Amino acid sequence: MDADGLILACATSAEASAARRAGRDAALVGLRASRGVPEGRLVSFGLAGALHDGLAVGEVLDATRVVDATGAVLWEGGPLGAAGARGGTILAADEVVDDPAERRRLHEATGADAVDMESGPLARSGRLAGCLRAVSDTPDATLGALAGVLHPDGRLSLARLARALGSHPRASRRAISQSRLALRRLQEAAA
Repeated sequence: MDADGLILACATSAEASAARRAGRDAALVGLRASRGVPEGRLVSFGLAGALHDGLAVGEVLDATRVVDATGAVLWEGGPLGAAGARGGTILAADEVVDDPAERRRLHEATGADAVDMESGPLARSGRLAGCLRAVSDTPDATLGALAGVLHPDGRLSLARLARALGSHPRASRRAISQSRLALRRLQEAAA
């Protein structure tokens, strides 16, 4: 992947760390880019939720399109050329989509493969140059109780994480493991 001059815009510090370990410039933008959109040519970089059963946890999408919930195209461009990644379309959402039926409905309605909350604001900035996202959860393996463990600025809420682990320990540990796998694959694709 040739990322010279590109800034990898990340919602969380874990995503930004993966970008930096891959030797890339990263900016922490928070959920829905709540911390602001940096100047420069940007790559939407991080985790995403699969909207259909054709994607596995850890698969990396080198997306060429970002759409909204109506299917309207917010951004379209060429792939970044990340090794091992596949093409796809990202759905820009305003909130976490964790319900399996809603994920499948959104896929049918928009044609999108995966969903995130940062690609939309980045696309609307006019500075999006690419979109590299790794699947951390699927319709059959959702985030569950972990869906709400992040603050809007992308920081982890330790209290919410503790509640998730206490109330749904097995599902929460599975979701954490899936996220770690996805971050490793994302880092490899960015290297």
